[in-house]
Amino acid sequence: MDDILVFSSLVKSYKLDKRQRILEGSKVKTALNGLSFSVKRGEIYGLLGPNGAGKTTAMLIAAGLLKCDSGDVLVAGDSVRENPLRIRRKIGFLSGDLKLEEFFTPVYLFDFFSALRDVPKAQAGERRDLLFHRFGINEYAHKRLAALSSGMKQKVSLVVSIAHDPQIIIFDEPTNGLDLLAARTVTEFLLELKNQGKTIILSTHIFGLAEKICDQAGFIINGQMLCSGPLEQITGTSNLEDAFFLLYDKIPAGTVP
Repeated sequence: MDDILVFSSLVKSYKLDKRQRILEGSKVKTALNGLSFSVKRGEIYGLLGPNGAGKTTAMLIAAGLLKCDSGDVLVAGDSVRENPLRIRRKIGFLSGDLKLEEFFTPVYLFDFFSALRDVPKAQAGERRDLLFHRFGINEYAHKRLAALSSGMKQKVSLVVSIAHDPQIIIFDEPTNGLDLLAARTVTEFLLELKNQGKTIILSTHIFGLAEKICDQAGFIINGQMLCSGPLEQITGTSNLEDAFFLLYDKIPAGTVP
């Protein structure tokens, strides 16, 4: 399989406000520091690390929603620095940081984002029926998001993110806010998408989820990749969590928060 997503030496820093400067002891926070890895076509790749490691920043850049300071991401051959709009049409992106307007209904939002991606009305309607049935949204289809539970809102966000049936999907913590049954539904759906030939990046801090569905994984700390490769290569005779902490404990003291 060829590489369909290539992250090359990504660097991203943020200027801190006065309060943050005091807490961090610096005027700038480096979220990504030369991050590089690649994802093969038709696989599920797990980007693993603690909160604040840089996972979400990397996903936002890959989705064309955030500019990097240097480096690049190639998405099916297109540079995110040169063609962010074209890339947004190629991918589906879901992040807990992106909130849907709660005044609107699931039906309205799905149809709106389908039209935004130039999906023909008939095709959009068929896909909406399929996904709403799959995730149990039909009962709430015409209710405003403000009236829905956090788990149902997460399901609506998920189906809206893939309204245009993208070949490349980036999910940042897709099971956040879901109960056990809903989380299982999402996990099974991710495997269905893989079986359809989709390429998926799953950013998560849940090692068990990655171990269950990912083909390859990478450990990220302080915006840098500790290691990346097939699960069996990373874990050996251990598991993902133990393999991560084995690497983490070898990092020199004072270089991680």
